[in-house]
Amino acid sequence: MAYIASKKHGDVQRLKTTALASALMLALPAGAAMAAEPAPAKKDDAVLPAVKVEAQTELPAYKADKASSPKLTQPLVNTTQSISVIKEELFKEQAATTLTEALRNSPGVSTFFLGENGNTNTGDAIYMRGFDTSSSIYVDGVRDLGSISRDVFNIEQIEIAKGPAGTDNGRGAPTGYINLSSKSPKLENALSGSVNVGSADFKRASLDWNMAIKDIEGAAFRLNLMAQDAGVVGRKEVENNRWGIAPSLAFGLGSNTRTVFSYLHVKQDNVPDGGVPTIGLPGYSSPVQNASGTTPAIPARPYVTTAAKVDPKNFYGSTADFDNVTADMFTARFEHDFSSNVTLRNTSRYGKTSQFYVLTGFMGSAPNLLTPNPANPDTWTVARSNRQLKDQRNEILTNQTNVTANIVAGGLEHSLSGGLEFIRENQTTYGYDGLGTMPAANLYHPNPNDAVTGYSPVRNGVRADGTTNTIGAYLFDTIKLSEQWQINGGLRFDHYNTSYESISKSTATSNPTLPVGTLVPLALEAKDNLVNWKAGVLFKPADNGSVYLSYATSQQPPGGANFALSAATNSGANPKYEPQKAKTAEFGTKWDLLNKQLAFTAAVYRTTVTNEIEQDPTDKLYYQSGEKRVQGVEVGLTGDITKNWSVNAGFSIADTEVVAGATVAADGVSRALNYTPKKTFTAWTTYKLPYGITIGGGARYADGLQRGVDGAVGTPSHTESYWVFDAMAAYAINRNVTVQLNVYNLGDKEYVAAINKSGYRYTPGAPRSAQLSANFAF
Repeated sequence: MAYIASKKHGDVQRLKTTALASALMLALPAGAAMAAEPAPAKKDDAVLPAVKVEAQTELPAYKADKASSPKLTQPLVNTTQSISVIKEELFKEQAATTLTEALRNSPGVSTFFLGENGNTNTGDAIYMRGFDTSSSIYVDGVRDLGSISRDVFNIEQIEIAKGPAGTDNGRGAPTGYINLSSKSPKLENALSGSVNVGSADFKRASLDWNMAIKDIEGAAFRLNLMAQDAGVVGRKEVENNRWGIAPSLAFGLGSNTRTVFSYLHVKQDNVPDGGVPTIGLPGYSSPVQNASGTTPAIPARPYVTTAAKVDPKNFYGSTADFDNVTADMFTARFEHDFSSNVTLRNTSRYGKTSQFYVLTGFMGSAPNLLTPNPANPDTWTVARSNRQLKDQRNEILTNQTNVTANIVAGGLEHSLSGGLEFIRENQTTYGYDGLGTMPAANLYHPNPNDAVTGYSPVRNGVRADGTTNTIGAYLFDTIKLSEQWQINGGLRFDHYNTSYESISKSTATSNPTLPVGTLVPLALEAKDNLVNWKAGVLFKPADNGSVYLSYATSQQPPGGANFALSAATNSGANPKYEPQKAKTAEFGTKWDLLNKQLAFTAAVYRTTVTNEIEQDPTDKLYYQSGEKRVQGVEVGLTGDITKNWSVNAGFSIADTEVVAGATVAADGVSRALNYTPKKTFTAWTTYKLPYGITIGGGARYADGLQRGVDGAVGTPSHTESYWVFDAMAAYAINRNVTVQLNVYNLGDKEYVAAINKSGYRYTPGAPRSAQLSANFAF
């Protein structure tokens, strides 16, 4: 059965008006109907067959039928890969404002890792299926680098592709990528937005204005604005302040030739969060330091092992800490339809992200954790010894050309997508002296207003500058063998060249022949060709369902994640090594149920990652003999169960293992990968009641996870599992204005959201909080 569907409110209203007019005609009195009846047709008059049209006036709230990328030519139900789509309607109901918050709707995808010993992660540090995916975040198919927190005010939907995607994007994380699809002008007049207030002095306003330009046929303008001034729930002093503007202008909409120009500018002025000590958490014990040379031994302190937890609201940094981010992105997109079956697309983009932050960190090691009076914990202190500064620039310049074509060759239907990409990416980081010092913090009552002495930052000549130039070409083909069978395949070739120049300061261990602090230059280069491919076969037992089997590869060359090369023999960024390689086999099924309003997906997969760097226990040399494996099951349900009942849910089991090589988990026994919960679950559902009332709620579960291997003594090697429950209620005052209340963590559950590598620090999960929104649409 064919349906007429539209995403435009104007089209929906016209369909409703047409249906109403038809009903009125049918309801006319018999006399009026007879008066309006035309003369009987003559015998010779042609009688046209009746045409039955059924209009579907509402689209599923959460369900998407296609991904935004032209490389994925088939509907999601016919795509042989696990791809979940989070639509704007879903994260608006949750009042989610950042990418990290929106990703909670996909199981097993989150920010579980807080950072290394000397550094704290800021922004979207995303782990997925056992591996860091932060360097595989894209905006409209273009890589978006930078350790920043991405806002979703200009995002229409978020697409999570799981499994190797080297054929889609070139180099990347071994377990997938995340693509953010931006809002674009439409041929309609619409104005919407929201005003939000909530816990922790949360204040935010956003506006989305779209206007069809009357004097220019096919032209439209869209403007998205956002401003936020907010603290962070459950964290003293931490702030997330930002504003953004995203204008876009389109020409030729509705025609064969379309052009869109867009610009995004975001400014952030945050107070970063270094976490809180893990003392008192399950698995914590007193840190111990043995005598070494002139260093006095610090014996075990049993009273520290049994000490109480610190208040998770405590802030151990300085009120002078800051995190300033500026992001700019200009995009020009051109599309031309040569016919109904052939389309050319070209995208050019220049993007730049600058981040400058100072964060006061700590490490609760034995010498840093002092307990002058064991009987009085109020006298205990922890040294704020890690004054961190980051001054980094990320730039990208790219031109991407894509052609899609639907053709018939050899009696078979082909859906082709091919393209060429030119990409230049650069990352520059500067080092500083003069960061100052802070006195030790009281362990249970830290004072963020303690003075910072000697703070006079100046660049010290330390610098790292990495550039990667890439030329990529790809071709995909989906062949329809019959109504039930399809096969697809793709091949991508990339030639990359990474040049890296750095200047570092020598230390007593790095170069004993030089005075400590001597500036040491380093220049390295890595270039090679990458070939990735994927293939799949799909069987359709019914029009609304599929069963598929697929295989795909990806590669991450040295320096591929952050353009930083290394001369160290134990580093995967050493140019002498081959790229890290990943391959995934997946068997799954997808169904569009309930009149194609509800999508059900299920898949089993196995990903194997090879060429990991490992040390040989005999000769102590390093080889690419390591192998890691992630295998598991994922199930998803997204869409409308009834006209008024919507749901998004997902469950994942990930069994991870170091197949060959040293353990990476902190307990030293487990062969599991770190920062990867074995079981995760997420669900969100809403129901529309009479009188304009909508109620909803959600649940999230994450299994405990292992942190990374580190030399720290006494810190927790893992985190505990947790459940979190949320709720919402909305009331439509009229057709244009709705008020919405969101309550998070109903049970006020205390849990560890992320932990750092050494286990000295963790980020507490947000306690119970609330947010009130006023949403409007005209």
